[in-house]
Amino acid sequence: MVSDNELKAMLLHKLAKRRKWGESHTAFENVIKGVPSHLKGKLKELAEELIKEGFIVPKPTNYGLQISLNVERSEVIKSIIKKYLEKEII
Repeated sequence: MVSDNELKAMLLHKLAKRRKWGESHTAFENVIKGVPSHLKGKLKELAEELIKEGFIVPKPTNYGLQISLNVERSEVIKSIIKKYLEKEII
């Protein structure tokens, strides 16, 4: 079974590799696309935790919630990805 920290790192990595930092946003629903259906509820919950922890910045719009990675925490985000996924983000 994959740990919550690994799943959080996976979510952060997904946003980082798509370059969703700062002003570049994506729909909240996009973070759970492409994952097995049995993990979608858990990933949505973990994405909400990442918002509360300040790693993901929410941007409410009239067409739904948009999110991006917090530029001010970029070094911490990169270290989390490296620690749990052993992947580098440039």
